[in-house]
Amino acid sequence: MPRFHLRLRGRPYASLRSRVARIFVPNLILRLPCPSVTSWNSLTLNTRCNVFTLSEDDNIPTALLGRRSFVAGSVALGVVLAWRFTERNRPLHADVESAGLPDSVTIVEFSDIGERISTVTVDRIVKTEAEWKRQLSPDAFEVTRHAATELPYTNDDPNDQQKGVFRCICCGTALFDSDTKFHSGTGWPSFWAPIAKENIRETIDSSLGMVRTEVSCRRCDAHLGHVFDDGPRPTGLRYCMNSVALRFAKAN
Repeated sequence: MPRFHLRLRGRPYASLRSRVARIFVPNLILRLPCPSVTSWNSLTLNTRCNVFTLSEDDNIPTALLGRRSFVAGSVALGVVLAWRFTERNRPLHADVESAGLPDSVTIVEFSDIGERISTVTVDRIVKTEAEWKRQLSPDAFEVTRHAATELPYTNDDPNDQQKGVFRCICCGTALFDSDTKFHSGTGWPSFWAPIAKENIRETIDSSLGMVRTEVSCRRCDAHLGHVFDDGPRPTGLRYCMNSVALRFAKAN
């Protein structure tokens, strides 16, 4: 059987076993420049096309991963996740101010029975975090001001099939008519159209590794939910809303 010696830094090494045992892990695949099948003592090398693996029967201890690379990668990942969380949880009114949106907006006013009253131009509502916290419940604050999402089936039928108008919990702007509400089976109140396009704002939301269309209140920029293109006729849209972002005004 052919025998040869490995040479490292000018020194011969006749015992491959002692060196490999301290360096390589079981089943680690290595490539050699020659296709010969060789065996030294009890160390077994299984060769195929310039590739051999160390047999698990040799009980070679497992080498540790590069600690510095692992720590550096973990720190980098943590920084990225922390940045994404911080950016996504900035108050929405801060995003609006930085975007340079106008101080006033044009919306349509409706009665509680869903009748169109008039189109008006009103001031945009901007409040501090402390002011929103005093006005809203903890859940409504997190959803409307920090774009959180309530758990499904928290309240998927807030109007209990009664006729009326769904208004913004933050500013009272009319958002959806009960006549456009449908059972989507998702666990969130769903509508196939807003009461007036002028009363909502749709923007691109690229959080959570996906691209969605976010729906906000036009006047106070409260996060309401998202709109999807899997709804019923006549629009084919599904406005999937958080119930805590809405206040139902029953028709008189």
